[in-house]
Amino acid sequence: MISLFDSFLLPLRSLGLLFTPGLRRYVFLPLLVNVLIFGFTAWLGAHYFAQFIQWALPADSWWHYLEWLLWPLFVAAYLLLAFYGFTIVANLVASPFNGILAARVEEKLTGRLPPDSDTGLMAEIGPAVAGELGKLWYFAKRAVPVLILMVIPGVNVIGSLLWVLLGFWFLSLEYLDYPMANHHLHPAEQRKRLKEHTLHAWAFGAGANLLMMIPAVNLAAMPATVAGATRLWLKLFSEKG
Repeated sequence: MISLFDSFLLPLRSLGLLFTPGLRRYVFLPLLVNVLIFGFTAWLGAHYFAQFIQWALPADSWWHYLEWLLWPLFVAAYLLLAFYGFTIVANLVASPFNGILAARVEEKLTGRLPPDSDTGLMAEIGPAVAGELGKLWYFAKRAVPVLILMVIPGVNVIGSLLWVLLGFWFLSLEYLDYPMANHHLHPAEQRKRLKEHTLHAWAFGAGANLLMMIPAVNLAAMPATVAGATRLWLKLFSEKG
């Protein structure tokens, strides 16, 4: 069984895999999409960061004295908020390429493609975009109550913690969808499988979030996390699939 620490490191460890012979050509377009959208998201996030911290930790509030303790939590919540916006848009655009990349990574690691994965790019676009919209709806239904908690004074500490955990779960579900969908697992079945390994899902999502925060390296975060999710699928679930 893979350890939680290994699950956490999989996105980072998969960076090198992207540029091995046979995979490089499947990385270029997701990488380009990542660069363009991440650049815009980073600029937007930097622009509003100070305003968010002033709102979350107002100087006249009683918990302002705990700023040294709460600041990292609110920073993490803010970064996840920015990265979710980036992740949703980037994966919506790049989803057809990510499914193909996951299939090719699996072929690289196992010597065989997932069943019926030789369809062309045009055939992937419709199902891939529909799948991304479904994940967005799933996330929105859970994110709205947590965001409401985040704006209630005195409760926003709990809301921020829940937001971080929800974010790790979402990132894991977002990227594991690609190898799972390649094996014809529907979203409900994907979530059922992933709930059997909730701690691994959180660990993998935390690793993906860390990768997205490393300057320069984060430009390759999306394809690296797709590759890492495929490796996690093979280690945790493939014997069931």
